[in-house]
Amino acid sequence: MYVTGKTIGVALTGSFCTYAKIWPELQKLKDQGANLIFILSEHAASIKSRFGKPADFLEQIRTLTDTPPILTIEDAEPIGPQSLLDILVIFPCTGNTAAKLACGITDTPVLMAAKAHLRNEKPLVLSLSTNDALGMNMKNIGLLLNTRHIYFLPFGQDDPVKKPNSMTAHTSLLIPALEAALEGRQYQPVILSPKTKERKIESEGCPCAE
Repeated sequence: MYVTGKTIGVALTGSFCTYAKIWPELQKLKDQGANLIFILSEHAASIKSRFGKPADFLEQIRTLTDTPPILTIEDAEPIGPQSLLDILVIFPCTGNTAAKLACGITDTPVLMAAKAHLRNEKPLVLSLSTNDALGMNMKNIGLLLNTRHIYFLPFGQDDPVKKPNSMTAHTSLLIPALEAALEGRQYQPVILSPKTKERKIESEGCPCAE
């Protein structure tokens, strides 16, 4: 199933080090005729980091859609009853967001969007970016991997030597992963070895806030 004509929710959390990689993939979605609706966590909408300012991110969003981003829990809740999205991707999904999602916590706009979207039994795709995937967060990732309607972008260790517990998604596989999820399939393989071209920004370190 193609993404053309689909309304795709794009939820941004605070793994700011991955942002440079996600914009080109989102541009490809737009170029293929997808309608994008953005949801930002409070941190994504407010924290200034060495990877950019919130104003820069909001300006980038404006180049991809005319729809204003969802910035509050209250505005995210109607995603469910109004069935606003065909598919939702948390892009990127921090370890904090994954842990809360696994526990059913909805204290951010992104998590409320995920809960509201899942009530319609539509696909939710996670693009992991967490320094503790192979540590404290592994149990949460395992739970989410076995949860109906939740799918993952393929992911792998981004710096096994310096950050052995860290894993990040292969963002270049966004479109095929979304298309598979729209058909009710997990894009395979789920675990991929690191790609050299995707490792540099991760090895520089990332705050990976919510």
